[in-house]
Amino acid sequence: MSAPRISSSPPKKTGNVVRDSVLGLVPEVIEPYLRLNATVWKNGPLNAAELEMIRLRNAREVGCVFCKAVRYDVATEAGLTEEKIAKINNEFAASDLSRREKLILTFCDHYLSSPDDMSASTEQQLQGEFTAAELAHMSVALLLFNTFSRCAVAFGGMPEHDLPLIPMAVPE
Repeated sequence: MSAPRISSSPPKKTGNVVRDSVLGLVPEVIEPYLRLNATVWKNGPLNAAELEMIRLRNAREVGCVFCKAVRYDVATEAGLTEEKIAKINNEFAASDLSRREKLILTFCDHYLSSPDDMSASTEQQLQGEFTAAELAHMSVALLLFNTFSRCAVAFGGMPEHDLPLIPMAVPE
């Protein structure tokens, strides 16, 4: 049984997962969002595998079953494996993920739970590993991913159990 829906999706289907969601009811808002989303995925300094780690950490923290199941093709093409994805859990700091990957997940956790409570040591590590543009890119990516997954959860219809993997192209 899934959570009840508080709104339904548009009656006309486009074949685009975002446009066919409840967000498609406001095309004047969702179209600029989709353009920004495509720009974040394709034109920023972080690679697609790093962005997918950010997106999946957010999905895990927000509890978006759909977002956790999606795997963007550009991230898989950039080398992100299911083995690595399995390490995006609360024990990531003790895993064999790279220092950079661990810092990405650390940044996500601070951004999502306590953005004003980052230690000086963590700030120094982030600044030593990432450029200012990369840190800004992480922030914008999290803004988008978090907004979309929170909408999905808030509007309901979320399955109670995990879904099988859903390969997908970055929505445009």
